[in-house]
Amino acid sequence: MNPQTQNHTIIQLTDRATKQVAEIRENDNIPEDQYLRVGVKGGGCAGMSYELGFDHKTENDELETINGVEVIIDKRHVLYLAGIEVDFQDGLDARGFTFENPNASSTCGCGISFSA
Repeated sequence: MNPQTQNHTIIQLTDRATKQVAEIRENDNIPEDQYLRVGVKGGGCAGMSYELGFDHKTENDELETINGVEVIIDKRHVLYLAGIEVDFQDGLDARGFTFENPNASSTCGCGISFSA
């Protein structure tokens, strides 16, 4: 599958998310041969949950550069992640990455679990 559909990337990273990823990479000394992985896994109160972390690219991964961040996505997860926006909140009531997924038919209160 082509990682770009009509010149759009699979996912979007907001400027706040991009900045936070760069800070984590620098502060945690993440090696340059690891990419930001965005994925899904079974589990969570709504059926599936999001994965976000640094990892090595495999043959099953699509590689995209989004706002200067090299992102890998398992080809099998594209169906669940197409169009998703990853943001970073740093407020008094919430801190962390958030996921706005147009493919989710429902989400749980924590925001990291969904069903499609």
